[in-house]
Amino acid sequence: MRTNLLEYLEDTVRRVPEKIAYSNGQDDMTFAQVYRESRAIGSFLQTKDVQREPVVVFMNKHPRAITAFLGVLYAGAAYVPIDEEMPRFRIRLILDTLQPRALICDSQTERAVTSLEFPGAVYTYEEICLTPEAPAALAAIRDGHIDTDPAYVVFTSGSTGVPKGVVACHRSVLDYIESFSEVLRLDASTVFGMQVPLYFDACLKEVYPTLKFGATTYIIPKSLFMFPVKLVDFLNDHQVNTLCWVVSALTMISAFGTLDTVVPHTLRLIAFGSEVMPIKQLKCWRKALPEARFINLYGPTEATGMSCYYEVDRDFTDDEPIPIGRPFRNTAILLLGPDNQPARPGETGEICIRGTALTMGYYKAFEKTAEVFVQNPLNKAYPELIYRTGDLARLNGRGELVFVSRKDYQIKHMGHRIELGEIEAGVNALDAVRMAGCIYDAKESKIVLFYVGDLEPGALLTALRDRLPRYMLPNQTERLDQLPLTSNAKIDRVALKMLHEQKKKEKQHG
Repeated sequence: MRTNLLEYLEDTVRRVPEKIAYSNGQDDMTFAQVYRESRAIGSFLQTKDVQREPVVVFMNKHPRAITAFLGVLYAGAAYVPIDEEMPRFRIRLILDTLQPRALICDSQTERAVTSLEFPGAVYTYEEICLTPEAPAALAAIRDGHIDTDPAYVVFTSGSTGVPKGVVACHRSVLDYIESFSEVLRLDASTVFGMQVPLYFDACLKEVYPTLKFGATTYIIPKSLFMFPVKLVDFLNDHQVNTLCWVVSALTMISAFGTLDTVVPHTLRLIAFGSEVMPIKQLKCWRKALPEARFINLYGPTEATGMSCYYEVDRDFTDDEPIPIGRPFRNTAILLLGPDNQPARPGETGEICIRGTALTMGYYKAFEKTAEVFVQNPLNKAYPELIYRTGDLARLNGRGELVFVSRKDYQIKHMGHRIELGEIEAGVNALDAVRMAGCIYDAKESKIVLFYVGDLEPGALLTALRDRLPRYMLPNQTERLDQLPLTSNAKIDRVALKMLHEQKKKEKQHG
């Protein structure tokens, strides 16, 4: 039985030491290099006595950053990924929460760290990766390790504006990677194309299966996502066969006709999640790659990664949602209604998750943890935690889970309860629309739609009248050249709200 994530690396380096583990297309690192340098970093850090503490890794998206993560694990500590593309204010809030004693940077990020006036010790990758290995010290750390020791802390958005640090242990990540790999049928021939930043838990889908199987991950430069043809060329040049991307990243390629020009012909598996995939974009991808497998994924950071999956096995109409399917092995989903009782088939309930995949909760935020990691209301016999996601779903006639909306995307408008996601799905189904995002102005009781497409706002509203009931029609429609996206390539709804407020002020003063 595995109890430590590093066992993946240690098993694989014996089999394929010289195979490329991680690359960004220019800089490669073999499994032997990753093993050697991560153990060197662990040997250095163990002299600083950081076991079960957070160690910040402030490095940009590069194979060396992943190696630094593993070095922190060798020291018996938990890594906390930070990147220069993160807003400086957010980084300060994270550091204030953690109060870490150690930070690893490299020559590219050293200046940014200096400007932060970090009070703890700062170590550069280039120096500590040369540390002579201390086998006895690393073995002693491993002997004292248990699988519930923390592996990482990643920060998600907080409703109060303060980021929440989700603490995951080795056991939950191991459980997730085993089940995830089984569903996706990953093996040594897998070649990932990594889209997400390393400071999101979503990168687990590539980082650890690569170590488990001796696969290869190509870290895709962020700049390529501005040039879809070059992005597809990158995938083909490196024979990438597996993508685990957020939906917006995939639609950046399909919505602008790129697949009519160039096809990522080496792909055999496309997994997508974090947002609802518009049916017409899925159709574009399936038409371009008829032999590939397509898997819809769902899951929150607080449950270590993805919790549910649905492998696309049929065609869908434009207004039909793609299911999120069923939970991974060893994960259970409860759909609870407002009365904390199971929702009946077809009824909407809150997705609640139980099982080994649950993380430890939020770092130094016990009250916030207790709000969402709660006793299973269906279990009156013994303590059993579930995680209340705040996501709404229902079971369809096939017994598949179908995501409905976030609780906070549900609004009360004109006497009706409305899911903003349902409006977005109706807009995205229109042929002339490439991407859409909705917000709600509660003060003025307005549904505000932002979209990218060829239709004029008036023509779009006319088309929507055939798809949506009158009370769901947007009260205000704004066409943009592009929608603002988060660093994880999701639609940035906070930015849309700010844009709306700015337009309101301009109108008032105009």
